[in-house]
Amino acid sequence: MTTSTRGTSKVPAVLVLEDGRIFRGRAYGAVGETFGEAVFSTGMSGYQETLTDPSYHRQVVVMTAPHVGNTGVNDEDPESARIWVSGYVVRDPARVSSNWRAQRSLDEELERQGVVGISGIDTRALTRHLRERGAMRVGIFSGDAWTGIRDEALLARVQEQPQMKGANLSAEVATKETYVVPAVGTKKFTVAAIDLGIKGMTPHRMAERGIEVHVLPATATAEDIYAVNPDGVFFSNGPGDPATADGPVSVMQAVLERRTPLFGICFGNQILGRALGFGTYKLKYGHRGINQPVQDRTTGKVEITAHNHGFAVDAPLDKVSETPFGRAEVSHVCLNDNVVEGLQLLDQPAFSVQYHPEAAAGPHDAAYLFDRFVSLMEAERA
Repeated sequence: MTTSTRGTSKVPAVLVLEDGRIFRGRAYGAVGETFGEAVFSTGMSGYQETLTDPSYHRQVVVMTAPHVGNTGVNDEDPESARIWVSGYVVRDPARVSSNWRAQRSLDEELERQGVVGISGIDTRALTRHLRERGAMRVGIFSGDAWTGIRDEALLARVQEQPQMKGANLSAEVATKETYVVPAVGTKKFTVAAIDLGIKGMTPHRMAERGIEVHVLPATATAEDIYAVNPDGVFFSNGPGDPATADGPVSVMQAVLERRTPLFGICFGNQILGRALGFGTYKLKYGHRGINQPVQDRTTGKVEITAHNHGFAVDAPLDKVSETPFGRAEVSHVCLNDNVVEGLQLLDQPAFSVQYHPEAAAGPHDAAYLFDRFVSLMEAERA
């Protein structure tokens, strides 16, 4: 990614999809060029948490909500230390930030962190195109990166970029050193959390329940996990293709062999699927947003949940499966398309969901999952 001076509404920009479709608009944020996988997010709020979610690494996010940026940016809401999206696409950026917590505007923050974006395009048409054709590679060009360059040359550059399928990205976004998030109040449990692209609110939600969370790098081994003497093990969300995550799969299998209480979310759900012997596959355009309906099949309850995944687990919905670690079943399912949204083992304390129960951003419908994890650890201790 390259950047130059700050993007303004007067600087022309172009978005080029790998199938040759082109949208012309104005620069938003930094001026320059960027590449990634074009995906769309249906959330109407929470853009700051979306931008700083490491699971969006190497993706250009299209916001389906037409008006973005009205609440500005602050220093309290980021989910990590930086913006991870590789590009940002909005239709109608707010001219003024109007929120008492705002410290600067969204376009100022994008420019400050060198994130190239585009505004003033028909994001509804772009979203429909991605729904029909599927997520695909894209480039955004503005300023010197576009001036005097033919569309055919820009398209060729987009088509040279790597695909998301087969991408191994979790180690690129995870912590390099272990750190500890202390329990709030009395410490009740210790959890080893494997960082595959963890969001900041996730260990905080566990800490609120009296859990001391040791956040370990994506490359952590089983020996590293058990060196902290954990009561439970957590596998986080993260970017990339789960088919490449042989290391985390092997580590999770070691945890399952020791029957330690285990909880995984998003990428961690896909890791559990692979550890149990299921396959994974790439969705046509994925689930991204904070308004996705999911049914907990163990209770029948429907939750509105926060999603960010382009891959899913291929597990049977209509039966209990035999695995090397006992019986397993699909515990949650998306009501839009019947995609597997959760797994649970019936013979030992392990479960996962495909979405984000930490609710940053998003509804709090799924907060009970952290309590379910606590219950597993309580039962194991008893």
